[in-house]
Amino acid sequence: MDALLTLPQLLTFLGAAFLLTLAPGPDNLMVLSLGLARGRRAGLAFGAGCALGCLNHTLLATLGVGALIAASPLAFDALRWAGGLYLLWLGVGALRAAWRSAGGFNAPLARTESPTRLFAKGLFVNAINPKVVMFFLAFLPQFVDAGRGQAAWQMAQLGLLFTLQALLVFGAIGWFAGQFGESLKRQPSLGRWLDGLAGAVFVGLGARLLLVR
Repeated sequence: MDALLTLPQLLTFLGAAFLLTLAPGPDNLMVLSLGLARGRRAGLAFGAGCALGCLNHTLLATLGVGALIAASPLAFDALRWAGGLYLLWLGVGALRAAWRSAGGFNAPLARTESPTRLFAKGLFVNAINPKVVMFFLAFLPQFVDAGRGQAAWQMAQLGLLFTLQALLVFGAIGWFAGQFGESLKRQPSLGRWLDGLAGAVFVGLGARLLLVR
């Protein structure tokens, strides 16, 4: 195919994408809190899901569907409510699991989730976030060289590159947070507190998505 990204285009985009992905935001905050609470495998799985969810936004931006969602207040609000309520549901579930025992937060955490399930949750959380849709619509076109043609193909390449670097960044955050969290949880009751913290983060992000327009 023509209109492959040029080297300056690629390097400029990757530099900007890396800085934006590394900056504190909802996705890496969720990966960080979940890694601390559940360990390396959980952080890696959830982070991989969040990163690969960017492929959905790349597809929407490339096909122009994202622009239609952005132009329709009803569609945007529907996605916003779906994403916010799902984050609230995840957060409340984590808080309930953290509290569930006669000893409250003083008992060790026993509940675990499979990496596959956590990956699916990360994928879904990112894919239905309308603010990420808006971000991709605003960010990707800035690096498209209109003079070289095939803007949609260029955007598809940029979205794929963004996803790959996000996979590395979120994976690193999940790994190191999990490593640190596993060392903290050698104290008997701390694992439950960490899971409660993760639940509070999810509830806060869900409420923010619902209330802040």
